[in-house]
Amino acid sequence: MRSFIRTQLWPAVAVLLAITVITGFIYPAAVTAVAQIAFPGQANGSMIIVDGSTVGSSLIGQAFDDPKYFSGRPSAAGANGYDPTASGGSNLSSSSKALIDAITQRVDAERKANGNAPVPIELVTASASGLDPDISPAAAEYQVARVASARGMTQDAVRAVVARHTSQPFLGFIGAASVHVLELNLDLDGLLRVD
Repeated sequence: MRSFIRTQLWPAVAVLLAITVITGFIYPAAVTAVAQIAFPGQANGSMIIVDGSTVGSSLIGQAFDDPKYFSGRPSAAGANGYDPTASGGSNLSSSSKALIDAITQRVDAERKANGNAPVPIELVTASASGLDPDISPAAAEYQVARVASARGMTQDAVRAVVARHTSQPFLGFIGAASVHVLELNLDLDGLLRVD
C-alpha cells in the first residue's frame, strides 16, 4: 500500500495540483495581463466613453425610440431586448404566427415613422444574437429624412454624418458596409466625432 501511495497516488496528486495552478491561475493571469497591456479597450468591453461616462459598448446595440435618432435592428435578447446576458434570437420559425405578427407590427411602425418606401428587412427582423450594433447604409438612408426633420437639419447634413460612421468591407470585399448606430447618434448629438 505504501508503495502505491508513493509511486502512484502522490505523483498523480502533484500533477493535478501543478496543472490546476498553471491552467487555473498562471495562464489566465498572463493572458489577462497581456490583454490589458496590448488591447486594453477590447479587454474591457470596447466601451464608448463620453465626458468620462460610459454610454455603451461598440459591440452591443441599443434601443433608440426618439425620432431624432437612428434605430438599429430589433432585438429578441432578453425581455426588453439588447440584454447581453440573454443573447439570442427568438427561435421562431418563418411560419410562426407570432413572428409574422411581430414583423407586420414593425413594418407598420417603420412606415408610420419613415414613409411608405420599402422597409429594409434588417429594421424589422432581429439577428441571431439580438445585439447587433450596426445597420446597413440602406437602412440608414431609409431613416435620413425622419432624423433630419426631427433635428431641423438638411438631409445632406445628416447623410454626411452617416458617411463618417460607415465602415467599408474588410479589404474591400470581405463582409458588407455597415453603419454603427450608437456612434452615429452620439455624433448627431455633438458628443462624439469620427473623421
